[in-house]
Amino acid sequence: MRIPIVVLAAVALAAAGCAVDTVSPARAAERFHAALGAHREDAACAMLTRRTAEKLPDPGQSCPEALRELGLGPGGRVTEVSVWGEDAQVRLAGDTLFLHRYSDGWRVKAAGCEPVRDMPYECEVDD
Repeated sequence: MRIPIVVLAAVALAAAGCAVDTVSPARAAERFHAALGAHREDAACAMLTRRTAEKLPDPGQSCPEALRELGLGPGGRVTEVSVWGEDAQVRLAGDTLFLHRYSDGWRVKAAGCEPVRDMPYECEVDD
């Protein structure tokens, strides 16, 4: 009688280990838009991947200035999260973001993304 319970417990633990975490990228996307909504572009820049933060500003412009100038709209509520490996797509009511997972958490690779017919997304902020 004990063996089946142990086997079931092992199977349940293994299945739990395979669960995809969609909450963390969703929260990262929400924090990014919350920072923008609070006019804390410096905090939003800190949530970008290094490559995205470096590529965003024009010469002579800071990352916060570039985000302010873009005026990304409100994100709204999360409507869908897709995760594949270390990458995720978070769709919000007012935006679509792409994120990458690093050892310190999820960072925004692209934001202000709109689908383009028969092509990938076109994004205001991307790497």
